[in-house]
Amino acid sequence: MSTTSALDTLIDLTREALETAGRTLADQRRTQQQAQTQMNTLEHYRQEYRQRLQQAMQEGIAPASLHNYRAFLASLDSAIQRAVQTLEAQRRQVDHSQRHWQEQRRKLNSYDTLVERRALLGQLRENRAEQRHSDETSAQLRLRRDTSGLPTDSSL
Repeated sequence: MSTTSALDTLIDLTREALETAGRTLADQRRTQQQAQTQMNTLEHYRQEYRQRLQQAMQEGIAPASLHNYRAFLASLDSAIQRAVQTLEAQRRQVDHSQRHWQEQRRKLNSYDTLVERRALLGQLRENRAEQRHSDETSAQLRLRRDTSGLPTDSSL
């Protein structure tokens, strides 16, 4: 009994851990998507701003404005680089969270397999006990017939 209840406790705890890991994984994926969106937005904005600079250079641009454009592009490049680093870090977090979720899932599957095996073994024991009881009953009936002197089917 205590083994079964201990296993039930392990299953319950593992289910809770699996649910928590699933929520964490979902949160990490959302954060990754947000980081990806932010990086895409920055890259798009940089491309637009670079096109504006190209157009301004074709039309003629004052040196101070050119300096400001380039400084702003450098600032965008720096922001994009930080966004790439953030995205990579978030990808690692997602990978870690996914591995953790998978491990919890494997644990739960293992415990479920143990429960199934125990149930199967219990059923086998029960079947053997029933067969043993049936065999004993048949043997007792034969013994009674043999000792009572009544004819059996084989002696007819």
